[in-house]
Amino acid sequence: MSGSMSGDRSQGQVSTVLRLLNEVVRGSSGIPRDCARRFSEYAKRLEVIINQVDKILSETPPPPVQTALKGIAADLRKVEATTGVYNNKCKIYLLIHCRNLCKILQETAQSIGNWLALLDLGLQNNNDLQKKSDQLSREMQQAQFSVTENEERICSTLEKEAHGRLTAKAVQNAIIMDIARALGMDSERNRLELSQQIQLLKDDLRDSNDENDLHILHSLERMFDNWAIEPVVVSKPIDSDAEEDAPIPPFKTFLCPLTKEVMKNPVVLESSQSYERSAIQHWFAHCREQGRDPTCPVTGQVLKSLELRPNISLSGTIQEWVDRNVDIRIKSAIQHLGSSASVEDCERALDDIYKISEEYPSSRYKLRKSGLIPIIVEAMQRPSQGHVGSQLRSKVLMTLLSMAGDDDSKKMMVEAGVSRLASKSLGATPEKEKEYAVRLLLEFSNVKEFCLRIASEKGSLLLLSGMAGNVENPTLSNLAEQVLRKMEDVEENVHQLAAAGRFQLLLTLLCEGSENSQIQMAECLSNMTLANSDKELIVTKGAKVFVNMLSSTLEAKSSSLLALFNLSTLDDNAAVLVDAGILPPLMNILFKVHSIQDPVPINLKELAAETLANIVSKAGHWEFAVVDSEGHALQSEFIIHKLLELLTHIGPHWKVNLLRILYESAAVHIKNGNGIVTLVAFLEDPELDHRIHAFKLICILSERLGQDFAPVLRNNNRLVLLKDKLLNSGLYASEECSAAAYILANLPLSDHEVKNVLGADLIGCIVNALKEQRGNRAGRNSWAGNTMVEGLLGLLLHFARCSDRTVLDSVRENRLMIVFKEQLMYHGQPKVKLLSAKGLRYLSEAARTVAKDLEPQPPNGWCVSYMLMCVNPPPTPVLCPVHGVPCDQDSMFCLVKANAIKPLVELLEDSNIDVQTAAVEALSTILSDTNNLKACVEELDKEEAVQHILGLFFVVRPGQLQERIVWMIERILRVDEQSQRYSLDQSMVKALVEAFKHGNSSTRQLAQSALTNLKELSGASAGVLSRSRLQRFGNPQ
Repeated sequence: MSGSMSGDRSQGQVSTVLRLLNEVVRGSSGIPRDCARRFSEYAKRLEVIINQVDKILSETPPPPVQTALKGIAADLRKVEATTGVYNNKCKIYLLIHCRNLCKILQETAQSIGNWLALLDLGLQNNNDLQKKSDQLSREMQQAQFSVTENEERICSTLEKEAHGRLTAKAVQNAIIMDIARALGMDSERNRLELSQQIQLLKDDLRDSNDENDLHILHSLERMFDNWAIEPVVVSKPIDSDAEEDAPIPPFKTFLCPLTKEVMKNPVVLESSQSYERSAIQHWFAHCREQGRDPTCPVTGQVLKSLELRPNISLSGTIQEWVDRNVDIRIKSAIQHLGSSASVEDCERALDDIYKISEEYPSSRYKLRKSGLIPIIVEAMQRPSQGHVGSQLRSKVLMTLLSMAGDDDSKKMMVEAGVSRLASKSLGATPEKEKEYAVRLLLEFSNVKEFCLRIASEKGSLLLLSGMAGNVENPTLSNLAEQVLRKMEDVEENVHQLAAAGRFQLLLTLLCEGSENSQIQMAECLSNMTLANSDKELIVTKGAKVFVNMLSSTLEAKSSSLLALFNLSTLDDNAAVLVDAGILPPLMNILFKVHSIQDPVPINLKELAAETLANIVSKAGHWEFAVVDSEGHALQSEFIIHKLLELLTHIGPHWKVNLLRILYESAAVHIKNGNGIVTLVAFLEDPELDHRIHAFKLICILSERLGQDFAPVLRNNNRLVLLKDKLLNSGLYASEECSAAAYILANLPLSDHEVKNVLGADLIGCIVNALKEQRGNRAGRNSWAGNTMVEGLLGLLLHFARCSDRTVLDSVRENRLMIVFKEQLMYHGQPKVKLLSAKGLRYLSEAARTVAKDLEPQPPNGWCVSYMLMCVNPPPTPVLCPVHGVPCDQDSMFCLVKANAIKPLVELLEDSNIDVQTAAVEALSTILSDTNNLKACVEELDKEEAVQHILGLFFVVRPGQLQERIVWMIERILRVDEQSQRYSLDQSMVKALVEAFKHGNSSTRQLAQSALTNLKELSGASAGVLSRSRLQRFGNPQ
């Protein structure tokens, strides 16, 4: 029974194998693949063997036979599934999976070969059948299936393209031709079928999760889309009678099969097919990289020779077509750029001109000779606004840049004013417009004549200099730097470069040039307004040259002194100049006797004195330096006596500078020795004359050395002594009392000392004393009288600065705001006006703190609600527009309510710059609250403060005053009405640019912000004024 069942199973296995073999053979019959064909042959031979095995099998076949049949059936099922893929998937799917399908058939054949070896064990009684089975077994075990070389190459190429490999368009088109050829198609004739195959591949991969397959699909779609673009072509020959104004499309023979574009350099292969030279060279390089023989992309022919023969006949025909069409397109562009043309017409015309210039460089001479350049420049000068205007200017610059390939075109452009228009675009907001402008200027800068023209364009070098330091845009920065370096190759540009903050050429001529060049460079520096960083750079590089010029000709001395006076205003330069040996020649000029043979004009002596005064204005290096050949120091008795002798023989115009030198020398002597302690001791000397001289000397020195006198006076409790001098004299303007007030005013006192040493009660005494002094006409012009007023006002400044509540209450009670205002209005001394303006500033600054106390507090308590019902509500208080609380004149801290704005505005016309600075600082306190700027600016405008501030801004030089004015202007321009009011004011823009160029880092940032508020520049990409561009000018000391 079991034997019968075993036999039945064996018969069933044989039947299954035969059925599977029949399906494999039938399924493989239509597959055009070598590996499928070979496996089909194996299957046919196996079918013969299995039929014979079926005939000789006993009812109970041996186990090896049963196992072999079972294994063969399983492998045949794999082959059946593989043939199903071959028959049901699209051609491209089979192409990209050919290696995997081939591998499956090979492995299955080898497996069946192994099963046949096992089957042989059950066929030992049938030698003929065993021999056939053994032979087939060995062949299948050793079977090696492989794809064709073309299939392997295309699979590899597609995988590389799918994984982001960047290849030229020409190579991609050649790959499409290769694929079409592998699929048995003509890429040109069977374009639709190829498209259908790609769509079928998309359908086959719809449910696939294989990333490699999906990448290949996307890559194929991209390459096919590029390749499938069909340019417009004509097939008939050029008709000489065709319309002259109608451009004709290219002929198909003009197009490169790989680029689908008109060939510029057609070459012929040995296959007689023409290509663009660069395109076919790309394809050959791809073939070498793939390790394959180069082929003709169109025919697929393997090339024995890679010779590229110029197709002269085709090249001539193409050039004839190009010339005809270029002439027509130029004529059309000129018409569309006419004065009545719209912006859109101009842009289309510019696009076409640009294409002509880029596609046909040999035709650029036609563009130049047609007169297009002045027409394009005229189009750029037309009024346009907003984004459209910037876009048109960008297209104009891009087009001109493309045309500027030869010197003749550049010359024509410069004569037509292109350099000026490009310079204007340097300050534009769009980065692209600026980049085209810089690139165009870089083209011009290759010619010296054009470099001079660029440098003469107002503001061009300044804008380029700012761009060169812009780390936010490295491309623009690098281009601007290249232009500037070419500018520096032309010596005639030295003045404009220096004005833009580029001193390399100037320093080179100064340090390495002739004496005449050195004189010219020094004169240039003497007339410039320099930033502190520039002063430092110039002195560091050229100090020795300037010093040597002081011992040269009269002209060299004069120019050097003029430059040194300008450069020595920076404190940090003093040490460098002293180390360079400036003191001996300066002293020689000062002390030298004028003669006909060796003249020393008085103006040189004045310049030497002014420069020396600048150098000694700050303690440091000069105190120990030798100033003459005999080894004397500036502080030596010998030099002091010579200066005093000189003082008696000079006019008043430069006497002040010698006094400054003497004062600094004496002050340093006193400070460095034990002079301060010695002098302070004399304040209590029993001899009246000794005390008076001590008081007067300390009074003078305290203005400079107050910080040094303060600790000595504190340690000996002499602060109380000074106060007692005031009170015991009844604040009468005696010499001791006046000096005591002045000394106390110059000391740096803490809030604690103001409250507990001076005491709040002193305020009332001072106020009364000031009233008496104002009424005392006799003492108004005496030293004691003037010193007393200045000292008392200085004392009031201590109280005005104090933050203690008790002191502030006393300040309010004594109406210090009115006191300062009255002194401002009725006293003509600059120092009194300066101190009064400072007092108003300190009180106004304290107003923010005091205003909190003035805010009305809501009533509280259980009966409040009943009171509100029974009593009429109080009138709503009028709020101060500046502080937002009900300020009144009794508050004594509000400039608006105290009517103090107008007197401060009048100080802006003062001739003393320190007084002007103090007035501006006081007025600026009104704008400190950014939450209420509009109302604050309106209050200033009522008193014409804004107008006066702007008038002063237009003439002020760099320094503290300029910084404070720019601070106010930046706040004022935050108000929309003000920014609109001054947006077209070129004087305002020019002054702000100058402030940005020459001011310190704070002034530059404020000027940048002010310009942004004017909408001249944007805060993010503001031409030369972005934060990173500030680095170009450095951080002034």
